[in-house]
Amino acid sequence: MAKYSVILAAAGASSRFKDAHFKKPFALLNQKHVWLYSAEKFLAHRDVIQLIVVVSPDDMADFRSRFGANIAVMGFDLVAGGSQRCLSIQNGLKQVSADATHVVIHDAARPCLADEWIERLLDAGAKFGAAILATPVTSTLKRSVDSKTVAETVSREQLWQAQTPQCFEVNLLRNAFASRKEEFLPTDESQLVEATGAKVSIVYGSPLNIKITTKDDMAFAAACLRSLPTPRFDAPLHPFQDDNLWR
Repeated sequence: MAKYSVILAAAGASSRFKDAHFKKPFALLNQKHVWLYSAEKFLAHRDVIQLIVVVSPDDMADFRSRFGANIAVMGFDLVAGGSQRCLSIQNGLKQVSADATHVVIHDAARPCLADEWIERLLDAGAKFGAAILATPVTSTLKRSVDSKTVAETVSREQLWQAQTPQCFEVNLLRNAFASRKEEFLPTDESQLVEATGAKVSIVYGSPLNIKITTKDDMAFAAACLRSLPTPRFDAPLHPFQDDNLWR
């Protein structure tokens, strides 16, 4: 039976969010702090045995002050992050329970999760050892050299936009971190695992699973929360078996 520890990444600088009072994971969305949406969702899952929230060392005292009651009631572990995302996740990985078979990593700034997406992702992680949520790229892609003019149009064929959560067998992820060269700073954990030669399975995600980056994203996130689909309990595990996983 697979058991999952979840690392919630909330240690970023939120430089593009431009809020004097809150970083994006801690901002209010429909009168609820952004990070709580996914934290509560994971803790409600029957096979999740641990939640680890990783925040910047500069935010530790403020987080404890604001969310001390949540820490006590929800029972999660609070960990100080590093200067880069991969270092923050590595710090969280050190605190993973010895009883966990798999680690799930999720961006705290992605509040719009449906239970069925989580279920399919965890099932795929247990089956294949490494799995991510992703959506196929549908827009026309342009490459620019000087950020002012188009240099070329890039084929979108077989391109996917990675999301979180991402799920990995514990030792696979630990070995990937252990083999990382210091100058290699992956932008997600899948890239780190891919570098070892391991195969990562794609689980179909949703455009509703947005990552909040700017203040403008907050209104869209609120709309996405209202639009989360009703899961079909007879939906297949693998997305390519059925393109209509949602009513």
